[in-house]
Amino acid sequence: MNTKRKKGKFKIALVVLAIIVIFMVIGSSGSDTGTNTPSNTSDSNGQNDAARKDDAQPDESGTGQNQNEDALPESDDNTPSEYKSALNKAKLYSDTMYMSKQGIYEQLTSEYGEKFSTEAGQYAIDNLNADYNENALAKAKDYSDSMYMSKQGIYDQLVSEYGEKFTEDEAQYAIDNLDADYNKNALEKAKSYLEMDMSPEAIRDQLSSEYGEKFTQEEADYAIANLE
Repeated sequence: MNTKRKKGKFKIALVVLAIIVIFMVIGSSGSDTGTNTPSNTSDSNGQNDAARKDDAQPDESGTGQNQNEDALPESDDNTPSEYKSALNKAKLYSDTMYMSKQGIYEQLTSEYGEKFSTEAGQYAIDNLNADYNENALAKAKDYSDSMYMSKQGIYDQLVSEYGEKFTEDEAQYAIDNLDADYNKNALEKAKSYLEMDMSPEAIRDQLSSEYGEKFTQEEADYAIANLE
């Protein structure tokens, strides 16, 4: 009886030992597998391997630039798109129509014009690089060359709140730098009135009147003397 019990205990011990060996083998295999898994250990800069791989990836735009380069994305520009559009419009009015600062602002914000907000209109004016003296001069030249206006008539049109709305200084700059032949302008105006069957004296009065063309008396006399 004792010999059989000893043999039974010995068999149990062998089974337990085999189970222990199996678990040791499994544990060893799991440890080896884990050594092949990329770790998230940070380097000295606090950047892990996965992040370094992401930094090395080129963007998908085809520019060849990495996403982390110095170029700022559009989202970092805090200027509202409305403000940018207003500035572009303001530049167009200045460069092609030679408008005054006040004229541009009112056109931008008018309900009959561009309908930008007052904030967007002010942003555009504040950031517009315009030479309003030169704009006034360009307008003055247009009035002289195409409408044959007098010096006083041009000045008044430039500063009028119903006209171009330039400042007095800007209008005076335009008048001082305008190369115009006002005798010729008076004569051209006289011809247009003659086509309306006006008498020479009526034309003279219209040319020199402060409510008419505002030419000097000498310019009006020149026009009548050379009227055919």
